[in-house]
Amino acid sequence: MKKPEILVAFLGLVLFACQSEKNDFGSEISSDASQILKGKTLFEQQCSTCHNFNEDAIGPNLSGLTRQVETQWIRDFIKNPGAAIDAKDPRAVELLAKYKTQMPGFPALSDQDIDALLSYMHTFETLPIPISGDTTSNLIPERVQDSGIRLELELFTQLPASDTVPPLAKMTKMEPIPGTPRLFINDQRIGLYEIENQKPVLFLNLKEKRPAMVSKPGWATGVGSFAFHPEFEKNGLFYTSHTEPGGTAPSDFGYTDSLSVFMQWVLTEWKAEDPRAKIFKGTDREILRIDNASQAHGMQELTFNPHAQKGDADFGLLYIGYGDGGTAEKRFAAISNHQGKGIYSSILRIDPAGTDGKNGKYGIPKINPFAGKSGLAGEVVAYGFRNPNRVFWDDKGNLHATDIGQHSIEEINRIEPGKFYGWPIREGTFVINPFGSFRTLYPLPADDAKIGVTYPLIQLEHDETVAVIGGYMVSEGLLKGKFVFGDVPSGRLFFVDLNESSSPVTQSWGVTFGGKEISMKTLVNHDRVDLKFGIDSDKKVYIMSKTEGKVYRIK
Repeated sequence: MKKPEILVAFLGLVLFACQSEKNDFGSEISSDASQILKGKTLFEQQCSTCHNFNEDAIGPNLSGLTRQVETQWIRDFIKNPGAAIDAKDPRAVELLAKYKTQMPGFPALSDQDIDALLSYMHTFETLPIPISGDTTSNLIPERVQDSGIRLELELFTQLPASDTVPPLAKMTKMEPIPGTPRLFINDQRIGLYEIENQKPVLFLNLKEKRPAMVSKPGWATGVGSFAFHPEFEKNGLFYTSHTEPGGTAPSDFGYTDSLSVFMQWVLTEWKAEDPRAKIFKGTDREILRIDNASQAHGMQELTFNPHAQKGDADFGLLYIGYGDGGTAEKRFAAISNHQGKGIYSSILRIDPAGTDGKNGKYGIPKINPFAGKSGLAGEVVAYGFRNPNRVFWDDKGNLHATDIGQHSIEEINRIEPGKFYGWPIREGTFVINPFGSFRTLYPLPADDAKIGVTYPLIQLEHDETVAVIGGYMVSEGLLKGKFVFGDVPSGRLFFVDLNESSSPVTQSWGVTFGGKEISMKTLVNHDRVDLKFGIDSDKKVYIMSKTEGKVYRIK
């Protein structure tokens, strides 16, 4: 019997058992086998990163939901959860309070799609854990104190809308070409814009160059990052990462056949014929292609060491932040916990001009800690990160990374070559069981040192921030010398002195606009801010929001 037929037969038995009992909810949901299979496919594509039927994940356990909640409520919530929250719906408000982030709406799903999702969900009859209590609350008793600092913002620019519903634009990064005032920003759905006289001008239409590129589902798909070579003005080289559907082309790095490939992350080198041109014209080549098990935690960062000078061992080497690809949540913890043998959950460093890498299209720098060591991945600088979405250097040249946690702890790590940073057996300074509940953490054991984990420089619990994002070093004003960062969903703003001590103290700060203090949610007119940061050649820091596609400059 083929696998789909086995699944249909199994689901049929489940449905027969379920239909033998009287249920208050879900009696109108179809049990058609083909619709269930369609719903399963939709669930894996659209929902599985945040939900499953075994336990709470980024969102709640959905097992038995259709038997406990009104079907129409579920329909409406899938389409537009923000409307339910705005209407103060008790269930929606309670979900937001527990999970600390608003589920994205799925207005593009048709009624027939939602019917199929409901049919699949209805095959799971166990009721979910009630929305009360949290086994991981108050792990860090110290609260972040408000510094009282308020900085004035001014509207700098706005990207063209690339969708009709928020987020209207999906920028993740804004940085200048090294050594020039030319300022660039990405829209994950489109490509790269140059900001000229505070207006965006499309420089590279990556979607046109790579028709296979996809920018949904998920907030992190599409053009994930970009980086200009430190000698771009001479060689015209720059780099982008983007997503394509799983199986688009043979990959350079993958994993066990028992875990499906949902997407692929692609690293591309572009060479401009004229580095001064305002619209890209030139050649390109694919450097690297990596399989990803979900739409999450992929190639979120590309960057060069800004402190490296020509002649330094680190000059011209490309750093890549690559997460676990959702593999831990799919219970394939070994892919993340690879002890240096793989490339997932790692900060990588490659030489784009080299040829001794796995596919001959890049080089492995000799300064990498595992370079030339049998059985180890020479590309890896450090590993054990769930989602190292920003890699950066402080003013003294120390390497750091922000790492988005699972349910409890957000991290800023000081990176040392060859070190293991804990994921997926640690979240912050707590033990996590990658085969148990991700919402349950435990204290470190007495013999923890033998595990060899390097712990965060800064850790914040989810009652402070649920998705950390850096951030730049501030060069002037009240926050001079401080590193600013924030919380992606809420837009809450923080700063820290990275040179303060071995345990820097995090404080919060706020903004004013038009002379009046304002929250980021009010400023962007949405409950989800989708916060990002940018910087220009004068080291002025910017705050960006995907919601309306606006960029604000700190005055």
